[in-house]
Amino acid sequence: MSVDQANVRRIAHLARIKVSEADVPHLQGELNAILAFVEELASVDVEGVEPMTSVLPMWMKKRADVVTDGAIPDEIVANAPVSDDHFFVVPKVVE
Repeated sequence: MSVDQANVRRIAHLARIKVSEADVPHLQGELNAILAFVEELASVDVEGVEPMTSVLPMWMKKRADVVTDGAIPDEIVANAPVSDDHFFVVPKVVE
């Protein structure tokens, strides 16, 4: 897969990045190099390779999945302009 100059302009537009016409050829080359590297990675055989989070085998620390109020509701809404019963009060925007 390769990117042409029209695609570079479209990507810049979608990303809301202002790109001058002089920079388009340079960015085209960089994007094509990135895509070539991704294609090279796709050719690597990873059959039987376990996913890992670190180069050293270790267990991920997990906390209990428990819903709490954070034990500090007054501090959470302390800087809110308006609050009611530990909730933020916001203006109604939908009729």
